[in-house]
Amino acid sequence: MYEDKTLICKECGKEFVFTAGEQEFYASKGFVNEPQRCKACRDARKNAARGEREMYTAVCANCGKEARVPFQPREDRPVYCSECFANMRGE
Repeated sequence: MYEDKTLICKECGKEFVFTAGEQEFYASKGFVNEPQRCKACRDARKNAARGEREMYTAVCANCGKEARVPFQPREDRPVYCSECFANMRGE
């Protein structure tokens, strides 16, 4: 029913593909307009609106390495570096 379409980004002027799958998704959400910007420009626009996150430094409770986290660490809760956190989630 849907076919891939090549569109022009109004932000950067480059061509991008509006895939059949994306068109189906847009239709399922009730969107009637095609995207105006490529994925890179949409992501940049979202991140610019969000602003920079403040990062905090903490010591990993598992390995002792320095960890940078997007929240204020508390004394009563352990903080893990991204590597240790990923290992714990994988178990």
